[in-house]
Amino acid sequence: MYRPAVLTLATDIEVLARFGRALADPIRCRLLLALRDAPAYPSELADTLGISRTRLSNHLACLRDCGLVVTTPDGRRTRYELADERLGHALDDLRTAVVAVESDRACGEADEKGCC
Repeated sequence: MYRPAVLTLATDIEVLARFGRALADPIRCRLLLALRDAPAYPSELADTLGISRTRLSNHLACLRDCGLVVTTPDGRRTRYELADERLGHALDDLRTAVVAVESDRACGEADEKGCC
C-alpha cells in the first residue's frame, strides 16, 4: 500500500545545509542539473550520467533525504523531479556565480581554521 510522505518545512539554515550536502558530490550535482531540465526515471538518469543503478540509487536517496527531490509513482516505475522549481533557478544562479579562489589551493585543503 502506497502512503504519501508527511512533509514539513525546513528552516532557512536547514535548507542551506541540505543544499550544501547535496552539492558536495559531483554526481549529485549532475543529477540535480539533469532533473532541472525535466523529471526522469532512474534508468534514464543512470544512462545519462553513465553510472550504475546501484550507485545512482544511493545518490537519489541522499537527494530525497535532503528534501531536494520528490518521487511520483507511475505504475511500476518511480519518476524523480526537483521538489520545488525554484531549486532549478538556484542551481542556475550558483553555476553562474563568481567565486574568488586562490589558484594554488583546491577546495578541500583545510587551512588552520578548518576551512577550504
